[in-house]
Amino acid sequence: MGPIGATEIIIILVVVVLLFGVGRIGKIGGELGKSIREFRRGIQGDEADKNANTTASTTTPEQK
Repeated sequence: MGPIGATEIIIILVVVVLLFGVGRIGKIGGELGKSIREFRRGIQGDEADKNANTTASTTTPEQK
């Protein structure tokens, strides 16, 4: 079996359109995009929190 060719991709796309419909595929694509964006924001937020905690733990508290 070689790599997937253009004919196989077209057949797969036709089957997906028949199963879900054009409108539903657009909604699924939009939701997938939103999920990926939220995941990236969550990852970046976690990294920012780690950097803030590392900086806070390496500084010495002021003595009174």
